Amino acid sequence: MSSHSNSNLLPADSYFIVGGAVRDRLLNLKSKDLDWVVVGLTPEQMVEQGFQQVGADFPVFIHPISKQEYALARTERKHGEGYKGFICDFSPEVTLEQDLERRDLTINAMAEDAYGNVIDPYNGQQDLEKKTLRHVSSAFSEDPLRVLRVARFAARFHPLGFSVAPETITLMSQISGSGELETLTPERVWQETQRALAEDSPHIYFEVLRQCNALKIVMPELDALFGIPQPAKHHPEIDCGIHALMSLQASAQLTHSTDVRFAALVHDLGKAKTDSKQWPKHHGHEQLGLKPIKQLCKKLCTNRYAESLSLIASQYHTHIHRAFELKASTILKVLSACDAFRKPQQLEDLLL
Repeated sequence: MSSHSNSNLLPADSYFIVGGAVRDRLLNLKSKDLDWVVVGLTPEQMVEQGFQQVGADFPVFIHPISKQEYALARTERKHGEGYKGFICDFSPEVTLEQDLERRDLTINAMAEDAYGNVIDPYNGQQDLEKKTLRHVSSAFSEDPLRVLRVARFAARFHPLGFSVAPETITLMSQISGSGELETLTPERVWQETQRALAEDSPHIYFEVLRQCNALKIVMPELDALFGIPQPAKHHPEIDCGIHALMSLQASAQLTHSTDVRFAALVHDLGKAKTDSKQWPKHHGHEQLGLKPIKQLCKKLCTNRYAESLSLIASQYHTHIHRAFELKASTILKVLSACDAFRKPQQLEDLLL
């Protein structure tokens, strides 16, 4: 881990590396950022040492040399709805253990002191060995965004064999049933979703959200696919929802583009809109998928390219599957819809 030498403006027993950097070191993974927590000091004392204060909700300080962020240890108390309804206490009396207790998962609630010792009051190392994602305390339920964060961590660490603890899934399910997920802004939901889409196993994110009944709240258009049959001849998995997740995982093997992966995930949303009397066939699902894709993209505030690629994928994916059987006029229609001559990348992404 990076040296603590940049922090020698502070007493050695007052600053700690916390969270993901400690976790990643113990997993022998590279960590992008270092998160620092300071205990026993006031904002005034931090400024006296040359730190620059930033942050409106609670004091965060920029180190004058390393330019890294240092936050005063704090506790949080829920006083309203959603992920913003908190009262923070960042007085010098707040201990490191109290700061770690407010964190989401035990594996993220560890610290390292100036001498390289790991402080682990909530058994994060034990859960690393068990490959378990477990909440620290019942305070987990105070922030509904944590449901999505845990699902994202499940996707990130799935290749290492991690899974979510049953009791944590139970708590996430309780949050889903509380109405708190509805308080999340579309931007926050899309931010977590986009980060999950960038992982090596993005399908796990959606599996976990469905497991805790959150998917039907944040992405009902996608959740509606589960339980709908399709012909086993072409889709041995039969279930349309499972097919969507399989398509996502297949796309993750071909590209790092989160826009392409999203389009692969939602290309068959129209199958939830076809006449159930005709199932497992889904005539016209390509066109029927356009409305739910637009609804979902608007709800999530996705970027324009993710939406446009998804719409084209829905409308023309069956044409592409039969490309060598199509008439020249139909091929030109697809190329025109993709704006292929001005935007060749869009056609290339669609062909994946």
